[in-house]
Amino acid sequence: MTRSLVIAPQWIGDAVMSAPLLASLAARGETLAVAALPWVAPVYRAMPQVREVIELPFAHGRLDWSERRRIAATLRGRFDIAYVLPNSIKAALIPWFAGIPQRVGYRGEGRWGLLNRQRPNPGGRPPMVAFYRALAGEPAAAEARPKLSFERAVLRAAANAAGVEPGAYWAFAPGAEYGPAKCWPAAHYAALARSLHARDALPVLLLGSGKEAALCQQIADAAPGACRVLAGQTSLMDAMALIAGARGLVSNDSGLMHVAAAFGIPQVAVFGSTSPEHTPPLNPRAKVLWLKDELGLDCMPCFERTCRYGHTRCLTEVAPQRVEAALYSVLAA
Repeated sequence: MTRSLVIAPQWIGDAVMSAPLLASLAARGETLAVAALPWVAPVYRAMPQVREVIELPFAHGRLDWSERRRIAATLRGRFDIAYVLPNSIKAALIPWFAGIPQRVGYRGEGRWGLLNRQRPNPGGRPPMVAFYRALAGEPAAAEARPKLSFERAVLRAAANAAGVEPGAYWAFAPGAEYGPAKCWPAAHYAALARSLHARDALPVLLLGSGKEAALCQQIADAAPGACRVLAGQTSLMDAMALIAGARGLVSNDSGLMHVAAAFGIPQVAVFGSTSPEHTPPLNPRAKVLWLKDELGLDCMPCFERTCRYGHTRCLTEVAPQRVEAALYSVLAA
């Protein structure tokens, strides 16, 4: 049996979209271990095909040369092949230091020598699932849906800790790590929360990192009695479990959007500066609202962190009533 090490990407959404690659590798008999940064490691613990998750103690943006050598020494002789998903030089160092015989990845930042099975860098912004699956030799056009799963006890424990019942609450993920040009306005989230709570009296859980706690508090303050702010108060594992147990999720284009898609729950995703052609929620129970054709804005998608024109019309013109209608349409379907 082939023993395989996967070097994981650093963002939650990318980690989720690597799931079909890992499913393909496991299906052909490879035993999988994943080396991941702590903030994405929980995603791989929700993939049943992963036998081991190795947490990498690296700070964001640092080379950590000596630490990579130390970790590589503990991996020497354990693996036959490594798949390096990020395109950076530093991501390819551990498999090289560990002497793993086959090291697969894209050319990326000129990684000659570090990788001995290189694929040419694709042009443009390809769909991420196909981008990762190609590392397994899958056809570029092959498509599959990422899937995550938890045991029911995990969902129940997370719900109990949050003071809710599985299936009896909504979840919002109003933040986006990339920047404000991806974020539907807080006032719109608050209006939607007020309407949902008035309609069915279910609480709205506001999820995200500690960086998004102030944004979530702003939403909660504008929707009195409707919301519970959990941003920064739960682990990623618990946030994922709360998403998996939610009646439905509303979000921007973000990592938690992809988590919801992989659990297959009803969801509405609001896109603005980015494109659902590149990173869609791969979920038959998802509805995407992206007004590129409707608004006729030539700047969409700009893929910028902030709106160069300052108006963010691509997001502000997505009305809360429209998102609510979309959410109930996917629930009905």
